[in-house]
Amino acid sequence: FVVGKPGLDGHSNGAEQIAVRARDAGMQVVYEGIRLTPEEIVAAAQKQKAHVVGLSILSGAHMTLFPRVKTLLAEQGRDEILLTGGGIISKEDMEALKAQGAGELFGPGTSTQDLIDYIRSLSRSRLSRVAKRSAASNGPRPKAASTSRCCRVRCRRAGRCSRAAASSRSSRIASCSGS
Repeated sequence: FVVGKPGLDGHSNGAEQIAVRARDAGMQVVYEGIRLTPEEIVAAAQKQKAHVVGLSILSGAHMTLFPRVKTLLAEQGRDEILLTGGGIISKEDMEALKAQGAGELFGPGTSTQDLIDYIRSLSRSRLSRVAKRSAASNGPRPKAASTSRCCRVRCRRAGRCSRAAASSRSSRIASCSGS
């Protein structure tokens, strides 16, 4: 499950919380951080052989960024990857994005468990098909990146977070910006 924040949006707390909750639910999660291009997100999905890409967008650029990521996934032959996410997205825009191939989209106040349940509800055959296609197109799965001490989700900071000494687990999780 690759999680990222495309565009200029720097509000990362929601994406970090999703990454942590998905990890706690037993999913392998790679949090790519903030201010990413769609190309960087798709490259990470390719490298990690992701089954799911989750975008968090609060900037209002969702009608550009979701379709761009979906197009790039298709160009890479990875259009079977579930593209989901959330943020400040109107119901009308959610429906338009779903019509363009995005999966379920989640707005403010949605329980993180709803997203986890949604991903788990996908049929095993779909996830199996994604895994087989990933293995065939990219060889063996890459070795897992190190886990950062601050948020315990594999992120690009990989142990370099200056806030790793936070005293409580929840503040460590919420503190890592992943960039």
